[in-house]
Amino acid sequence: METKVQNQEETLQDKGAGETVDTGTGREPEPDAALLSRLVRHQMRVIRQGAAELIGEEELEKKIAGSICTGKPLTVKFGMDPSAPDIHLGHAAVLRKLKQMQDLGHSIVVVIGDFTGKIGDPTGKSKGRRAMSDSEVLRNAQTYQEQIFRILDRDKTQVRYNGEWLELLTMREALELASSVTVARMLERDDFQNRFRSGTPIGLHEFFYPLMQAYDSVELKADLELGGTDQTFNILMGRTLQKERGQTAQAALFMPILEGIDGTEKMSKSLGNTIGICEDACSMFTKVMQVPDRLIVKYFELATDIAPEELDKIKERLADGCNPRDCKLILAGMITSLYHTREETEAAECFFREAFTNKAVPEQAQVLEVVLESGTVHDCVRPLIQAGLVESGSQFRRLVSQGGVQKNGVRVENMEENIQTDDVLKIGKRRFVRIKMC
Repeated sequence: METKVQNQEETLQDKGAGETVDTGTGREPEPDAALLSRLVRHQMRVIRQGAAELIGEEELEKKIAGSICTGKPLTVKFGMDPSAPDIHLGHAAVLRKLKQMQDLGHSIVVVIGDFTGKIGDPTGKSKGRRAMSDSEVLRNAQTYQEQIFRILDRDKTQVRYNGEWLELLTMREALELASSVTVARMLERDDFQNRFRSGTPIGLHEFFYPLMQAYDSVELKADLELGGTDQTFNILMGRTLQKERGQTAQAALFMPILEGIDGTEKMSKSLGNTIGICEDACSMFTKVMQVPDRLIVKYFELATDIAPEELDKIKERLADGCNPRDCKLILAGMITSLYHTREETEAAECFFREAFTNKAVPEQAQVLEVVLESGTVHDCVRPLIQAGLVESGSQFRRLVSQGGVQKNGVRVENMEENIQTDDVLKIGKRRFVRIKMC
């Protein structure tokens, strides 16, 4: 069986990079200094790509070198509270980085905060958050797992619930944990500080959230923890607690916020600017093509698994003045193929080219079954709502009045227009449905 070092050497495609040296100890052969340095640099470049900040970088380099030499993977932790289970590309940025670490041979541990979720993460909150019930936690946790394994390798990922260890803490142990940090340190957090200054109540139990999350790192002996920039305080608390417990402090990798397809606001379902990882291939491909040109590189960094060397080529093409649309087509294909089959991705690109480049009616338009009542556009309202293509009848009528609905490429002027089988409606900028009268 090939060693991890040999596998990584092939990944680098670095012929003649050096030889491994058998130490005679029966352990994994150790690479020579030059090869080891290259392997470490490659891993560090993959880890840093797209990241907002890496704390403990020098320590992490040493850990990676040790991992390569011994064949023992690093323990990479990612914690998530099951509070909002619909994952979009903004959420997936951290998961994609975890997948890259997984591909490098490291051990990924996803910690589901079934215990801490009942406290509620106070991060960014102007008031205490309602604690979730056991049934809510379990239901959301199940949905999370179904979605994260569209990105991570299920067989190579540990899923742990922090209730496994946190529920076993005695009162004495909990008090010892609380004694490891001062109230002044807790009030360094912006959210706590703002609430304290405004006189908004802060529950004592809320102080335990970052402590409990930090204790997860102690329990797992994590080498690296990933999270969004909004989790900085909590993750750094893990480093502090590990040091106090005599462990080597975990490195901390923070991923930036990804803007939505509007190019300005944080990707958010409430703003309608998201690309969900469970969306159909045509919608996903089309939405990526709407991403502003200035965010092309950022989307490559955060929403794909592109190798640093390949990203360098994309950057060079853009710098040389190529049409950004060509790079965006690559981006859309790459993102869509991460969540759909090759055939579905190719069909999605064909759909986009037909609908938005050639201005034709796409063959892959979704079929909408419509019950014949009046034989007019009125009949389509309820099926469109049920299909999730419009939110309400009033929204659809408003689209019609604003010229946002076409039938077979021609603007629908009013709700009284006739409709029949095989007519194609274009709803807004990117939704097509082929009518099937019942």
